[in-house]
Amino acid sequence: MARRRKGKPIDGVLLLDKPSGMSSNRALQKARGLFGAQKAGHTGTLDPMATGLLPVLLGEATKFASYLLDADKRYIASLRLGQCTDTGDAEGQVIQERPVPLLEPASIDAAVAQFTGEIEQVPPMFSALKYQGRPLYELAREGREIKRAPRSVSVYHSRPFDAGPTGFSLDVTCSKGTYVRTLAMDIGEVLGCGAHLNALRRLRTGPFDASGMVTLEHLESLVDSERMACLLPMDVLIEHLPRVVLDADQSARFQQGQGVMLQNRTSVVDDDPVRVYDEHRLLGIALVEPTGRLAPKRLVNTAEST
Repeated sequence: MARRRKGKPIDGVLLLDKPSGMSSNRALQKARGLFGAQKAGHTGTLDPMATGLLPVLLGEATKFASYLLDADKRYIASLRLGQCTDTGDAEGQVIQERPVPLLEPASIDAAVAQFTGEIEQVPPMFSALKYQGRPLYELAREGREIKRAPRSVSVYHSRPFDAGPTGFSLDVTCSKGTYVRTLAMDIGEVLGCGAHLNALRRLRTGPFDASGMVTLEHLESLVDSERMACLLPMDVLIEHLPRVVLDADQSARFQQGQGVMLQNRTSVVDDDPVRVYDEHRLLGIALVEPTGRLAPKRLVNTAEST
């Protein structure tokens, strides 16, 4: 007999404003506990020091996490010039200090511009990337340095502002896999004084921005019905996919994992995913085969959806 999950079958997307000093997984578990949800996941880890947008997926929404994992992100970063840390951010130990020259705005703009567009980054040792099955940060804490291959990432937009004698802020929009810590360190080296990331706040992930965020404290202050109203429907994760609506017979067969023939193929491309609905709800995602058959890819457990 299958083990029954604890909690309620709640499905939806929560745009959580993660607080500083808390890991993404801890924030996820606190949010899950407040809703009493059976299942939860998040898309795109924020370091404990960082704050801001952490999409939390509850229940069946976790099946569509991949559509956010590859999404572009926007951050506001604070750079502290003149100090290098072993982690590249304010949580690490200062390992080097250098004088900060008097920097003109044009000099800062020029340094930032060198790291805009498609660039190569060497991932930091204090990261969750694996080496021989172990996270790099574990090896870094043992004093080991592992050679890391540079990776191509894209920085679409990077604007410095609020410059002061020891640092400035940066408004960054970038691709998946971009380390803003590494960006801060690299800019510091170009400026000749070194730098580390002093603060980081995520303002956008894919289609979601900061305007819809809620804090854990706010969620704790709500009654259940008010808390549920903070959830977005899970199909907001796949609104970019073409929509297909099935009749009752097709819906029944589709939910049993059977392929169904698609009659109207307007705006649907072969081998592309589509989101599939019956008259009332999302049923899942399917691939459109060249024959016009809808092949189920991910089914939503509609029997447990709320």
